[in-house]
This record gives sequence, C-alpha cells and structure tokens, in this order.
Amino acid sequence: MKAFMDKDFLLDTETAKKLYHEHAEGMPIIDYHCHLQPKEIYEDKKFRNLAEVWLGAGDRYGDHYKWRALRARGYSEDSISGPDDDYKKYLQFVESMPYFVGNPLYHWSHLEMRRYFGIEEIINKENAQIIWDKANKTLEKLTAREMMYKFNVKTVCTTDDPVDSLEWHKKMNADKTLKVRVRPAFRPDKAINVELSWFADWVNQLAGVVKKPIKTLKDLCGALSSRIKFFNEMGSKLSDHALDVVHYAPSTYEEANAVFEKGMNGEPVSVEEQDKYKGYILVFLGKEYAKYGWVQQYHIGALRNNSKSMLQKIGPDTGFDAIEDAVYMEKLSALLGELDKDGDMPKTILYCLNPRDNYALTVLAGCFQKEGVKGRVQVGTAWWFLDQLDGMRQNLETLMQVGLVAQSVGMLTDSRSFLAYPRHEYYRRLLCQMLGRLVESGQYPAEECERLSKIVEDVCYNNAAEFFGF
Repeated sequence: MKAFMDKDFLLDTETAKKLYHEHAEGMPIIDYHCHLQPKEIYEDKKFRNLAEVWLGAGDRYGDHYKWRALRARGYSEDSISGPDDDYKKYLQFVESMPYFVGNPLYHWSHLEMRRYFGIEEIINKENAQIIWDKANKTLEKLTAREMMYKFNVKTVCTTDDPVDSLEWHKKMNADKTLKVRVRPAFRPDKAINVELSWFADWVNQLAGVVKKPIKTLKDLCGALSSRIKFFNEMGSKLSDHALDVVHYAPSTYEEANAVFEKGMNGEPVSVEEQDKYKGYILVFLGKEYAKYGWVQQYHIGALRNNSKSMLQKIGPDTGFDAIEDAVYMEKLSALLGELDKDGDMPKTILYCLNPRDNYALTVLAGCFQKEGVKGRVQVGTAWWFLDQLDGMRQNLETLMQVGLVAQSVGMLTDSRSFLAYPRHEYYRRLLCQMLGRLVESGQYPAEECERLSKIVEDVCYNNAAEFFGF
C-alpha cells in the first residue's frame, strides 16, 4: 500500500518522478486568470484565522468548491457562506473531510495544509484542534503576499470590470516592495449581455466613467475602446469573456444598434437579436484586442443561478452555477472566422465547461493558427468543475491526440482564494504522470527525455510567459 500523498504522489513511474522533481516542481507560476481581490493583495491582507482564509470571511465571498460540498452535507447556509462563528464553520468542514473521499477537495485541502502551514496531520475531527492552532500560529506572519511568494508566483491577472478605476493596480504598479506583477484583465460581460435587466444601468455607469454620454452603439464602442486603452496602460494584456452560450450572427451596424436601443429601453431581446448584437460587439472587441497584442479568453458553458431561492437569498456567484449543454460550435466557428477573415484575430484561449466539447473545441482551435505564432488559438486547461484529476486528464489527453500539448499555456487557479496555488502542483504532477507513462510504456522514446523535460518546463511556465508577453 502506498503512503498517503507522499513526495511521489501521482508519480507512478521513474520517468514521472524525474520530470516532476527535477523540472516541474521548481518552475515559477503565472496565474493568468483568477478572482483574487486587488485590494487584498495591495494591503497584504492578514487573515484573522484559518476559517477566513480557507472557507471565506462570512460575507458570501469565498471558496465555492468547499461551499458546495458543505451544502451537500446539509449544513445551514449561514454556517457555510454566512456570518456564523468561524470555528463552527471550520469544524464542520474538518469533520466532513472523510466524506469527501474521491473528491478533489480531499487532495486540495491536504495540499493546502502541507504547503502553506507544514501540517502533515490527516484532516479529520480528531486532529481539528491541532490543525486550527498550528495554522493560526502560522497566519500571524503568513499574509496574502507571502502566500504568493511561497509558490514563486511571478504574475497574477485579476478579473476587472471596464468601469473599474483600477486604483489598487495603480498603487501596486508603484509599490517597489511587491514581488509579484499584478495585472488587470478586461472583463466586459456587462457590455455584452444586452438582454439582462441591469444592462442600461451599467452602460450609464460606463458613461460616467468615460465622461461622455452613451446614446448609440457607436458611443458604447468608443467608450469600451477608451477603457481598453486605459487597461493597456495599466499593464493589462488579457481580456476574459464568460460567454456561457455563444451568440453570433452576421450583423450590420444598424441591426446591432437597434438591439442596443432595445436593451437601453428595457425591452425584451430575442435570441436572434442577441446573436446579432453580441456577435457585433465580440468582433469589435476582438479587433481592439489585436491592436494591443492582447490575448482574449472565452469561457464557454456555464449555466448560471440555477437555484432561484438561493439567488434571492444570497445573490449570484455564490456556488449555484452548473454545466450548460447548448450546442455552439457553428456559431463559435463563424465568430472566429469573421475575426480571422481580415487578419484581425487576437491570440485566443478557449475553455469549455462541458467535457463533451473537449474534442470539438480542440479541433476547431487548430483551424485558426497563424504563421510565426505558436498556438495562436488554443484550448485552455480544464476549467471550474473540470479541474480535477479526470477532467484535467481528459483535457490533456485531448490536447495530445488532436492538438499540441507541448504548446499549452498550462494551469491557472480561477480562484478567489490565496490558498489555491497547490492546484498548480496537482496539475503538474498529473502532467508528469501522463508523460512518464508514455515513456515507460514504449510510446515515447527515453532518448528524447531531455526534450520532454523542456516541454514540461514550457507547459508549467515558459509557454505562458511567451504567449502573454510577460
């Protein structure tokens, strides 16, 4: 019987051990998509205890993965995401840990305790007080920045609305003591979702930020263009879109502007009208990104706010989203084809939340490559519900079979937690496991292991540094 999560955890061949310990393990991290709060990085937040940093502050902001598991155990919402006593929330999570058997939370949580706090004890109710005391003692000095330094994080890209002042990024850009480059990433979802009730309010907010009225779609595009320029000046090199369902149809300006006007007036917008308006905006934005050499990211396939009672009680983005099963390849192909037609397509990363789409998305990405650019359009790492062993394995296997895994930009956290960086280790161990098995089963020559070692380092860090231009 193997020891539980020892130094060779997931590394089941000698080649895998060599690839990981000599090459992957020590590589820096570029976390190019996350939901950390810039203010907490700038202020170098000190957490009051393990419950706050591990589960959330009690203000409905925290780790959705852990919250969903606790909800399945039947606990009250106030003791999960709400204002209940910190130790009570911590204790129910620790007591629940044995019941997470087979769930990535079991591995992630133990990695978090070991890598941040040096705690080797098994997480269970018997060890609850020991873990609580040891972790809280470490947290007296282990601040937000120190958590990033501990994992050799070089660059973090936050997720920022176009109306954001980026005041904390300005302060971080001027802070010579900060050892991590924190860049904003442009997230214009609210400019795209014309069918939603708050669309007009957000557009008016944007008008206030740019200090110009927005009465037409042309005005909106001008305002977005000015914010992209501002984000670029602040160090941004990426955009990010939560497309959920891909909308695209060829559209004239007049057609798209008519839909914009309906959105501003709070009138119902049909699916066909969304296709025209959203397609027009996405093409416009893609061309803008290309001007600055940005990378655009399309996150596709979330089914949002499924529990209407919990949406009403605690709001959106609190762990009640699921996996969409809409068919979208034809529209996505048309959207990318329109950008590609005149050479205006920026580098693009595509993510799917439905594992059904792995092969289709990876093959589609291969249709839009460009001379002189490695992997101009590529499929990103397994995302959200899929960033567990099976999901990551499927993602990597698909890249190997119908793409080029050697050119992948690797892992990201997509997390709200400063404790999420061991997920990079989890990914790297699996990558080395899979490559090691190819060598030791005779599917890849041992004589090429020097090149394979370079590929591992590239996927862990170098590819992302080159692709994003960091």
